[in-house]
Amino acid sequence: MTQYYRPVARFGEVPTPQSLPLAGGLCWFDTVAIHVRGGGLQHIPANEVPADVSERLTAHRAPIAGMDMGAPQTMGILNVTPDSFSDGGQFNAPRQALEHALAMQAEGAAIIDVGGESTRPGAAEVQIADEIARTAPVIAAIRAQSDVPISIDTRKAKVGRAALDAGANLVNDVAAFTYDPELAKVAAKSDVPVCVMHAQGSPETMQHDPSYDDVLLDVYDFLAERVDAAVAAGIPRDQIVVDPGIGFGKTVEHNLALLRGIAIFHGLGCPILLGASRKRFIGTIGGGTDATDRVSGSVAVALFGARRGVQILRVHDIFATKQALDLEWAIGGAAMT
Repeated sequence: MTQYYRPVARFGEVPTPQSLPLAGGLCWFDTVAIHVRGGGLQHIPANEVPADVSERLTAHRAPIAGMDMGAPQTMGILNVTPDSFSDGGQFNAPRQALEHALAMQAEGAAIIDVGGESTRPGAAEVQIADEIARTAPVIAAIRAQSDVPISIDTRKAKVGRAALDAGANLVNDVAAFTYDPELAKVAAKSDVPVCVMHAQGSPETMQHDPSYDDVLLDVYDFLAERVDAAVAAGIPRDQIVVDPGIGFGKTVEHNLALLRGIAIFHGLGCPILLGASRKRFIGTIGGGTDATDRVSGSVAVALFGARRGVQILRVHDIFATKQALDLEWAIGGAAMT
């Protein structure tokens, strides 16, 4: 029976003598929860975890696109589309897109994530030529004025190739190379890091009654398989980021289960990306009909993830998130000395 090891992450307190660092950052753990399918939880001391598992849980993550993975980094969302759920149409003109990217960098964004195809529930697929036309010129314009890392949010190899040629530094694939396996080869050939995300179904259908045997373990198994596939395509394991895909083929309860258990993904030995910003479940729980009403809830979710060792937070509201993180790390980090 497969066992899944979830470190019980802590932050902002003095570590115990038995504690171990979580992924080489300021978070730590002295207890590990063991999950098994169809069974209850068992908790064991961290020093009783098998050596290979302990290595994956504790090892410092290598830099990703120049970003230090020892502390949480903010990824600024730049949707150059007319129909994204939160900001569709606001930044799909090149000048507005460039201005917004530079503004997010000034607010503290460590990387800008450029996407030309909406993946909101019910969104239709965008033709390759249109997606390239939306993204590549914007990436080139940003690169001409800034050295900020840029990721291309796409499922398609040709779009990824054009983005990398324009100056992108990372491939962020919501389909984890299942939609277009050639995209993994493009990333490997260009020697850039990647992010693989879990989604159940396509954007057109993913919210049509999503179901799982065990959402936390099902998503873990999917990401483990996709990390192995990326390695087989020639991408170094230490340059792969994993994303559980909050809101992509998940109900509110699925999203909550993934957030509660998000530290389990440290067991893959890769940095974790959390993208929950302004999503519908935040409004369902905390109120906020419009996406722009969900900033406070989005910051709360980002902080929750950071306290569990998440390395990259993909957000719309850079200043609010960065301010909260800076305060949290200043307070918690001081307590760790």
